[in-house]
Amino acid sequence: MSNTELTDGELRREQEFVDGLYARVDALRGDTESSVADALAQGDKPLQARLERDILVAERSGLLAALNAVDGSLCFGRIDLADGTSHHIGRIGLRADDAEHTPVLIDWRADVARPFYLATGHTPMGLTRRRHISSEGRRVTALHDEILDLGDATRTGHEDPTGDAVLLAALDSARTGRMGDIVRTIQADQDRVIRAPHRGVLVVEGGPGTGKTAVALHRAAYLLYEHRELLARRAVLIVGPNPAFLGYIGEVLPALGETGVLLATVGELFPGVRATAADTPEAAAVKGRADMADVLAAVVRDRQALPDPVIAVEHDREVLMLDDGLVNVARERTRAAKLPHNAAREHFEGHILNTLTDMVAERIGTDPYDGSNLLDPSDITQIRDELAENPEVWSAIDRLWPRITPKRLVADFLAAPEGYLPAPDAAAVRRPVTRAWTVADVPLLDEAAELLGEDDRLLRARAERERETQIAYAQGVLDVSYASRTYEFDDKEDSDPDASEVLSAHDIIDAERFAERHEEDDHRSAAERAAADRTWAFGHIIVDEAQELSPMAWRLLMRRSPTRSMTLVGDPAQTAEAAGVGAWADILDPYVGDRWEHTRLGVNYRTPAEIMDLAAAVVRAEHPSFRPPSSVRSTGVRPWARATDDLPGAVEKAVAELTPAEGRLAVIAPRDLHRRLAARLDDVTAGAEPDLTRRVVLLDPRQAKGLEFDSVLVVEPARYGTSDLYVALTRATQRLGVVHVEALPPALAEALAR
Repeated sequence: MSNTELTDGELRREQEFVDGLYARVDALRGDTESSVADALAQGDKPLQARLERDILVAERSGLLAALNAVDGSLCFGRIDLADGTSHHIGRIGLRADDAEHTPVLIDWRADVARPFYLATGHTPMGLTRRRHISSEGRRVTALHDEILDLGDATRTGHEDPTGDAVLLAALDSARTGRMGDIVRTIQADQDRVIRAPHRGVLVVEGGPGTGKTAVALHRAAYLLYEHRELLARRAVLIVGPNPAFLGYIGEVLPALGETGVLLATVGELFPGVRATAADTPEAAAVKGRADMADVLAAVVRDRQALPDPVIAVEHDREVLMLDDGLVNVARERTRAAKLPHNAAREHFEGHILNTLTDMVAERIGTDPYDGSNLLDPSDITQIRDELAENPEVWSAIDRLWPRITPKRLVADFLAAPEGYLPAPDAAAVRRPVTRAWTVADVPLLDEAAELLGEDDRLLRARAERERETQIAYAQGVLDVSYASRTYEFDDKEDSDPDASEVLSAHDIIDAERFAERHEEDDHRSAAERAAADRTWAFGHIIVDEAQELSPMAWRLLMRRSPTRSMTLVGDPAQTAEAAGVGAWADILDPYVGDRWEHTRLGVNYRTPAEIMDLAAAVVRAEHPSFRPPSSVRSTGVRPWARATDDLPGAVEKAVAELTPAEGRLAVIAPRDLHRRLAARLDDVTAGAEPDLTRRVVLLDPRQAKGLEFDSVLVVEPARYGTSDLYVALTRATQRLGVVHVEALPPALAEALAR
């Protein structure tokens, strides 16, 4: 048999197998769509049956979303074992429609699939061959075989002598503006992180291009696979640095069959608020400090006021005087309960009402001869009830212990921060009440919500009224049913003696249970419910660019993770935010002490050696001990720099030169230059949420964090700090250029001249 016939035969057999997989997926998709539709079409059922139906709908809807998401490159590998068995590896697991439900495709997260990622010639893990299957849609395009048992003489014509062909092809492929999964090319060091035991806090540190973000996303998918019941119920939260980044990674988990994950920035973690304004670096740094928690606590305490000097309450044609001494007793007793402000208000109300009741009782019930009180307990209760109906009493209570919302508290504080902050800090954060929210405001809102709590009496009362209305309506329906039955039985009783024994609705159900059956069901996923609930406790939280978060942001996230089940991903060398904590120990010590694990990814798969060496030299000039990740590839193309007197013109020319035939180009420039540059560039996307799928995107260095492009043009690097410059220089997978009017930073100029 010729080599061509051999290779064509192997491709044909794999194509036939893949065709069978897709036929199974299509059948499952059809069955799942039908079962969901049938379940939703079912009418009223008992409570238990409705619960079972909702569970079925949720599970089947999740399965349907997974089947739809993995329609391309479903199967990407095969492992051949020494005992003669073979397993195909894919993005999800599939079983045959037979009595044994025979596995036909192994989920990449299953233990049996692990040798696909870890086996080597030195440690084959029972494998004789590892096959990588490349596809475009449903069509198999290439096979790459690695021989792990050198004694096996069987050849297919698709042997890959180095075993790196698939990885290098993925690294050299054109970017699309969306992160793709790395499930076909997970390396051994990455696999160990992805499958790390599900407990406590795991810190994954890695420089540019090490795949730490992709590893974190695949870890989320793995945890959902291993702990489906827990995490599907509690949800997984993935926190990213900005909306552009979340858009960039948004397709990774669906492609792996996982759709029940909440992706959000810190600015989106307070329900009802979306951060659209920007802080100055100085304001963000002040708002992010840990002592802001104490500042807000002081603001709340100051809202628990004392009279100055008294508050007069008119009642029953007399004036009752609440002085600061009386109110202070009520205030301190209320504070002693250690409840949040709004939740404690009920206690304060009780103390004030009791104080006023004592005043009235003393005036009208004191015996003038012996000073004893002539009122009995029922008289005292009546006085208290009358006071509770007096609007002036409630006006006084509102002045002394007002109900406060988190938004009002924070907005008022930021409008007048003097007295709570040193003068320079107060000047940095001061702003009008009407100003839009910023990302740094959201942790303050969350802290305020913790300090304030909720006075849910009104909500409970409203819910009870609605329930009573529903029960009354249900009783009316049952009464109509009973009346109809009585009329019908009166008419039929003579002809059918057994008619009166027929059960009707009112015989087997009361109005309360009947109303329960018609309550609206909540069909939202756990992630959707979590997004709307500030107090939600997530099963696991993954934080990307974790070094950038402020101490106040960490307080917010730790509230969302009472079990401290977290994966933190980042690189302290890339810390750029003034409020960022940076060091892992500084982040975690207040919450978990030293009970956290640290691992480092040291191989750069994205950035060519020529670019990485340049970026490392810039950082090393400031931090001589800096160790960059080592690049696995070299393009032979050196970065370049051009000085100019016409910045927009030079950028326009460089963009035309660098824009790849396929793939994406990023122009990374200071924010104040974006308007001028965008005016000279055709079909460019920019702004707070740029479309990264467009050919050319204009970003500032902070927006570029975590992203990658085929080519990058860095503009005016002298305006960047070291961390921002390091980020900007390491976004390219192929080519890097620099355009500048101002003199280059000395370290960059020196590195370019080598």
